[in-house]
Amino acid sequence: MLAQTVGFVDVVVILAYLLVVAYLGWLGYRRTKTPADYMLAGRDAHPFVMALSYGATFISTSAIVGFGGVAGMFGMSLLWLTFLNIFVGIFIAFVVLGGPVRRIGHALDAHTFPELLGRRFDSRGIQVLAGAVIFVFMPVYAAAVMIGGTEFITKAFNLDYGVALLIFSLIVAAYVIAGGLKAVMYTDALQGIIMFVGMAVLLVWAYMQLGGVKNAHQELSSMAGAAFPGHKAMGFQGWTAMPKFGWGEGRYDLWWIVVTTIVMGVGIGVLAQPQLNVRFMTVKSRKQLNRAVGVGGLFILLMTGVAFTVGALSNAYFFKHEVIEGKLVSVTDPASVVAKRTRLGDTSLSCRLLHIDTKGEADGVADTHIIERGLGKFEAALPHAQVEDLGDGRIRVRPQATGFTRAVTQVGKDWMLNPDSIIPTYVISAMPRWFGLLFLLTLLAAAMSTLSSQFHTMGTALGRDVIEQIAQVKRKGIGITRLGICIGLIIAVIIGFYARGGYIIARATSIFFGLCASAFLPTLIGGLFVKRMTRPAALASMIVGFVVTTFWVLLIKSAEAGDIGLVYAITGNQASILWNYPNWPNVDPLLVALPLSTLTAVVVSLLTRPPSAAHLAKCFGPAKTEAAPARPAELTPN
Repeated sequence: MLAQTVGFVDVVVILAYLLVVAYLGWLGYRRTKTPADYMLAGRDAHPFVMALSYGATFISTSAIVGFGGVAGMFGMSLLWLTFLNIFVGIFIAFVVLGGPVRRIGHALDAHTFPELLGRRFDSRGIQVLAGAVIFVFMPVYAAAVMIGGTEFITKAFNLDYGVALLIFSLIVAAYVIAGGLKAVMYTDALQGIIMFVGMAVLLVWAYMQLGGVKNAHQELSSMAGAAFPGHKAMGFQGWTAMPKFGWGEGRYDLWWIVVTTIVMGVGIGVLAQPQLNVRFMTVKSRKQLNRAVGVGGLFILLMTGVAFTVGALSNAYFFKHEVIEGKLVSVTDPASVVAKRTRLGDTSLSCRLLHIDTKGEADGVADTHIIERGLGKFEAALPHAQVEDLGDGRIRVRPQATGFTRAVTQVGKDWMLNPDSIIPTYVISAMPRWFGLLFLLTLLAAAMSTLSSQFHTMGTALGRDVIEQIAQVKRKGIGITRLGICIGLIIAVIIGFYARGGYIIARATSIFFGLCASAFLPTLIGGLFVKRMTRPAALASMIVGFVVTTFWVLLIKSAEAGDIGLVYAITGNQASILWNYPNWPNVDPLLVALPLSTLTAVVVSLLTRPPSAAHLAKCFGPAKTEAAPARPAELTPN
């Protein structure tokens, strides 16, 4: 069945890719002898490998599928995130933070991000707290990446979502558990190259298909009126324009979602990502970090810039160019398609759905689902597809849909407009079949490179930073770390199975990045550059950042608070305690939590005793003393 669905050559290529990945994982296993090998790749990674590993870890299916899907809904305003990813995530991270992280990490023999913070402030409690936060919340981010990869695998292989999710997660876990960070970085380098090639081809082909850069952007700009009415009400002004900016009215909500959650949440939060900061401790010198900046910047530009651009351009393709031919398998009339799902209830649209078999399979299973038209009050809001009868049960359809209304996905027994399906749907429909295989490998590489680092980070957080510190294990090994990887994997798979739809990939990624920024960034920057930063200040800052972010997500941020349902359980009819105060429920926790955690770090540092000179010397090296003036040479008689 699998070979019939995707082709024998496709299966052979994918198996060959997995065999290469397995070999690199085995190579990492063979070269892993010590905890430093397992957790830091022996501290001797090549700068090119480190740069590709950093980029491949940073950019995952959450960027390509999740954020690309958000660009399909909200447009090229997401390119501001690409700017921050390069300027903050590469330039500032490598040039400003990378050197001190590497130097202090080596000086203190730190193997993990929490251990770096704990040893800098001479506090086991800080290490345990940081490890616990990472282990508890990173599975949400890992689940988002899993969903992104699984969405495409499900469509490409015509597999059940749950089966695809399980297979995918087991493949990644196999080489991470065995080989540690050496295996992760070896495979990251390979996967980074595959991602680079795949995204370059995607960008060129997308513009060629729409008649070139100028014509593509003109077409996209001209169809702003075809946007989904719900998005227009939030301030959408077109796929090539920024949302409306303002405060106090619902028509400004989209600006606060795009700018604070999508752009700033990830764009700033990257600086405090545990799995990325560890990469700086894998190289021997600052010079090698500087050599990696160019490779990392180019990689991020191509990955995110292409995903966000193509996501937006997909609307022009779906609306004006897509033609679908196949056998009409069935019609659902009327159908109820969920546009938004919360604990307060579903927002559903009534329409007529066409289920089409475009592959001509013998079992006649529909692989494409199209909204023919909206029914009743939804007629104006939904596409008006052009349908031509070709005879013998075959039809030709021009969907005339946007990316959002084209991404019809079956979730369980329900139909849903799933933004996370926009990019997979575009690739399968618009690109040639051979590119579908290349893009599948690209997504596998993107997802596996990030997931491997996430699982590795979760394992070290639970094993080395929590269990070993609480139990005060003297002989440190990698067995507990591998146990942590297994536990984190199970949690992430469970979340990935149940959390689907509602651009959950981008939301989960942004929340985790924002949490790391609020909880860790003031402590990290203070620890690297401010010798006066104290242990109580670091601990208080982390607690304030974590508590404020958690409070905001649970009670105020309507998208996440609505899914969690705590406010609804209390009030019975609201998703946020600030539901009646426009824009506040769409402000990201980062805008409140990060300033408060920074202020806490400054104030508590001023009110507490500074660290000892001996400890600072251990972290930064001995203090430099002013050189005594040179004594003039004594005159000697001739």
